[in-house]
Amino acid sequence: MINGINSREMILEILLEIEEGEHSHVAIRNALSKYQFLPKQDRAFITRVCEGTLEYRIQIDYIINSFSKVTVDKMKPAIREILRSAVYQLKYMDSVPDSAVCNEAVKLAQRKGFYNLKPFVNGVLRTIAREMDKVSFPKKEEDLLKYLSVKYSMPENLVTRWLDAYGEEITEKILADFLTERPLTIRCRTYLNSKEEIVKSLENQGVEVTPAPYLPYAYGISGFNHILALDAFIKGQIVVQDVSSMLVAEVANPKKGDYVIDVCAAPGGKSTQLGAAMKGEGLLVCNEIHPARAKILSENVERMGLTNAVVTNESPERLSAYFPEYFDKILVDAPCSGEGMFRKEPAALAQHCEALVKQCAELGADILDSAAAALAPGGELVYSTCTFAPEEDEGQVAAFLQRHPEFTLTDVLGNVDYPFGSEGEANRTGGLPLDVSKVRRIWPCQGGEGHFMARLVKAGTPRVLPAEGEYTAEEQLWLAAAEAAGKKAKGKGGKPAKTPDARSARRENARACREAVQGDKRSREAQAGETSPAQSLAAWHAFARQYFPALADRPAVVHGGGVLLPVAFPQTGLHVLRAGVFVGSVQKGRFVPEHHLFTAFGALCQNREELTLADSRTVEYLSGREIEAHTAADGWCCVTVDGWPLGGGKVSGGRVKNHYPKALRLL
Repeated sequence: MINGINSREMILEILLEIEEGEHSHVAIRNALSKYQFLPKQDRAFITRVCEGTLEYRIQIDYIINSFSKVTVDKMKPAIREILRSAVYQLKYMDSVPDSAVCNEAVKLAQRKGFYNLKPFVNGVLRTIAREMDKVSFPKKEEDLLKYLSVKYSMPENLVTRWLDAYGEEITEKILADFLTERPLTIRCRTYLNSKEEIVKSLENQGVEVTPAPYLPYAYGISGFNHILALDAFIKGQIVVQDVSSMLVAEVANPKKGDYVIDVCAAPGGKSTQLGAAMKGEGLLVCNEIHPARAKILSENVERMGLTNAVVTNESPERLSAYFPEYFDKILVDAPCSGEGMFRKEPAALAQHCEALVKQCAELGADILDSAAAALAPGGELVYSTCTFAPEEDEGQVAAFLQRHPEFTLTDVLGNVDYPFGSEGEANRTGGLPLDVSKVRRIWPCQGGEGHFMARLVKAGTPRVLPAEGEYTAEEQLWLAAAEAAGKKAKGKGGKPAKTPDARSARRENARACREAVQGDKRSREAQAGETSPAQSLAAWHAFARQYFPALADRPAVVHGGGVLLPVAFPQTGLHVLRAGVFVGSVQKGRFVPEHHLFTAFGALCQNREELTLADSRTVEYLSGREIEAHTAADGWCCVTVDGWPLGGGKVSGGRVKNHYPKALRLL
């Protein structure tokens, strides 16, 4: 019990949330973020028990069923998860006394209202604690399938699939790799700081840093309390991302000025990596069909300060209809059965079945056909999955080439100067011809998460890219059209509003008082809707001339009540969440900047509050509190740490009023 927080009760709540469908890493992360004050030891305990209980679920259930008259599947959810987490501790955590495990489980059952089941929980766990060494596990020589399934906690249908494909030796190695603990992998944003500086910063905070395979900017980190407290994370120097995911973006290899689309982009790791490679030039469309995930994608684009990104929430079919033969590079990290992700997401084991493999293969084929239609002549299509299923990997690519003879399979390693993973396998193509030496797979034992990759080139001559820093004639037209559209007023002919008279002022004061009493605050969009586009643009230009003079003459457009600095992007009827940098909106007659303005262009701000990591005000700011102003004058300012923009604030009376987004704050 720490500060009124019971660690085992937290574990139970996390496991129940996962049982209801939440992703395990999301549930664990959200819980630990809520209780950031927990000591490192307690956080490590919670993480290990949750992850271990999920990873060894089949084996744990086998043990429980060996001693309980009530089978696991017939237990109440809370009792089931109490027993599972307790059995994991009994078997795999020798540092925790058996008596403590049993006592705490009984207390937890009581706290959850299961008074009559206390004897049951106590009896089952104490029997298991005494008889653990006597559990009769399946014998390898008697039942290989059952043996592998229970020992490595893998569903029998998957073990059967892999045994048929790879044989006993390789299958057992695959299963063992899933249970091998690995450090969290990060990508260093080396265009901000050298990797040596980033590694030194991490090590100075007691983090154990080890090089990850293949990529010089990828590292494994462990031994830290919470990633939000790491200086390198606060400064935006690192991104949590798996190595195999990084390699997909490396293979895509976008250039400055390219038109690129990440078709299945959420949560945005690969998109932000692509955007970094493009350095703000060209067009990056980040698409996600699921609305909730698209929102997360948009937030990550904002947080990472991308300036040339368009975020869409559309189906691949609609995208290809609006953009026929348009993109120079297309990345399809297809939704898949996720066999390669079982170590990272153990709960996915319960969802896997042959029907899911078939469904994902069909969905992937549809997405690939749409991507083929959207790819420009001479363009490159990178296809990837995080599964072992041949129907979604070699078989999928072979079938695509049969449907699309205008495409040629080219070597995945052609865009990188280092080898990784292993070649594809000829017996996995469904009998169709495929040069499997040109595709790559990264097995878990090779340092990734089971990714498969293929690179395909469409016949034709590639588009000539514009000179660095220049727009094509077509792009200039798009920007002009966006600027013109932004100046059109809704129902007011674009004329500025009249100066408010005394009557309107009294009316506004009365409304404000009424809202203060009733608590009925209007949304930002509603408030902004009272201002014409022309007024919004005028307010932005006045603001920009004062604080961001380098941006004052850039084309701007009003969208959804807010002001955007648009990217060169054609006007479409697609569902667009973000099409450039959302810089702010007019609220109560004043221009209020948005977080994206500071993350994208903070270096251009004329008024900055300059912090360092050693400054106690940095943590205060990241926690959402006001801080003293030392370097910024009155008015809006960009808050930086060691030169890297964190966000914005407003200085008044020697204090910086905090405008750091609530969702990103330290608790």
